[in-house]
Amino acid sequence: MAKKSNRVKPVDTEFQDKLVSLNRVSKVTKGGRTFSFAAIVVVGDGKGQVGHGLGKAREVSAAITKAADEAKKNLVKVPVLNGTIPHEQHGKFGAGKVLILPAADGTGVIAGGAMRAVLEVAGVHNVLAKSLGSSNPHNVIKATIDALQKLRTPVQVARTRGVKLEKVFNG
Repeated sequence: MAKKSNRVKPVDTEFQDKLVSLNRVSKVTKGGRTFSFAAIVVVGDGKGQVGHGLGKAREVSAAITKAADEAKKNLVKVPVLNGTIPHEQHGKFGAGKVLILPAADGTGVIAGGAMRAVLEVAGVHNVLAKSLGSSNPHNVIKATIDALQKLRTPVQVARTRGVKLEKVFNG
């Protein structure tokens, strides 16, 4: 069964972007070292849309701009219910593994580095998250977005099972 994509087109809404990682890369040539920069940026509208991008350039600001533009092309829709996620979910990408859990109101975003950036720009305000595998920001971001894409709302679960919404909650 082919996995359906949750990608959405960027609408003219206000996106906030967060720089997750900035890497200086050097290339040794005959004339000396040439430095360039690689930036990883996460963008989101705070209402359930989130995307990530990688930009490379000779200057820091150009790399960040390229990464933000790339991130806006890779937006996905995430279900956010009352500031948290609907249910527990695991995500995996390469060696990066993450676990995200819904949390009570007032808990805040309890997550580390790259995961925190993704969850905050997505609009999730109360969540518990743990990175279980690699700490590489590329893989952690992609694993977090994988976990967020797997989330389903109660309405989607009811429709898939062919039952009423009350039966999903009451059994």
